[in-house]
Amino acid sequence: MDIKITPKKLHGTVTVPPSKSVAHRMIIAAALADGVSTISNLYPSVDILATMDCMRALGAEIDFHGDTAMIEGIKNIPDKAVLDCYESGSTLRFLIPVACSLGVKSEFLGSAKLPQRPITPFTDEFPKHGITFDFSNAPSGCTLPCSVSGKLTAGRFEIDGGLSSQFITGLMFALPLLDGDSEIVLTSHLNSKPYIDITLGVLRDFGCVVKEMESGYFIKGNQHLKPFSGNVEGDYSQAAFFRVANSLGSELEILGLNEISLQGDRKITEICDNFDKSGGAPFELDCSDIPDLVPVLTVLASFCKGTSRLTNIARLRFKECDRLSVTAECLNAMGGKVTVHEDSLEIEGVNELRGGVIEGHSDHRIPMSMAVAATRSASPLIIRGAECVKKSFPNYFDVYKQLGGEVEVL
Repeated sequence: MDIKITPKKLHGTVTVPPSKSVAHRMIIAAALADGVSTISNLYPSVDILATMDCMRALGAEIDFHGDTAMIEGIKNIPDKAVLDCYESGSTLRFLIPVACSLGVKSEFLGSAKLPQRPITPFTDEFPKHGITFDFSNAPSGCTLPCSVSGKLTAGRFEIDGGLSSQFITGLMFALPLLDGDSEIVLTSHLNSKPYIDITLGVLRDFGCVVKEMESGYFIKGNQHLKPFSGNVEGDYSQAAFFRVANSLGSELEILGLNEISLQGDRKITEICDNFDKSGGAPFELDCSDIPDLVPVLTVLASFCKGTSRLTNIARLRFKECDRLSVTAECLNAMGGKVTVHEDSLEIEGVNELRGGVIEGHSDHRIPMSMAVAATRSASPLIIRGAECVKKSFPNYFDVYKQLGGEVEVL
């Protein structure tokens, strides 16, 4: 789907979608619990539907209607399963350990860029714990399709904390189910720790205990997750688009957020408040804990009065696209001044952006961020491949139009 956005400020009230990060975790925990859980305020993005489908394939009963899922935990573990993760890195990296802990021989599938995203921490450690990986059907340079067999054994797991916190979250769901105690030992600084805090919070809700240690985490085995019912809180990474739009001149009331949320992306409130109070002063941010905010923060920085820097973001090259290069490419095509470095972006503020033609690059956060930039463009912006927003926020452009944005499907 190609769209044309005619520049206009946004006005009105918007309720942000539920947190995809929280929803993934609640669905998995409910599927592993002994009994029936009810989870409300779910949003049927492609990623969340992928996680539901995979947990069904592993034996959970999930009845999803409207925004509510009734989930009966796995009773009968299948011998084998096909787990199609579509484009969801969270689904893949959370569920490889889960499937291994259950002893299910699993074939993992994925689409778009997911087969190219690394799963090295698992392929390095899991063979030491009874797991075999088979990549014979995967194209060169890809990790999917892959088959995983064996039953994970407890023990010591040494994990690089710098690549992605998703690997650690996956282990935190799997290790409590094993017969013995386990330890996750971090071999490098843990990036995106707020995502681990979300995982720990969800596990606590479901009655599971993980002990934080100086070197990582200690996880007692033979734990049984208990059913839990609750709502998924609003997503600060999605709220960020509207909050930045406000800083750039729109007038939106943003609803549905938990002000004491564990989401690291809650920092968007502080960042935008500082921008507003300073009159657009440039900023330098370590984004190691807030990687999902980088595209829209680059939009915000493009309107600062000076040069801003976003640092510690090299791993964004392994998202749905090379998110560093693509963010710079899109904004530069609109008249921005963004320079890509190995581990950072440097953004020189400009007076205004022009329109033009950009590509969505199959990365949901790119069209959504550039649509915010379009509210301050001098001429219309065409986004090719804008349908990729379905990964996390399928009706984003419908909401954008309801708030006064002018969007035409070409």
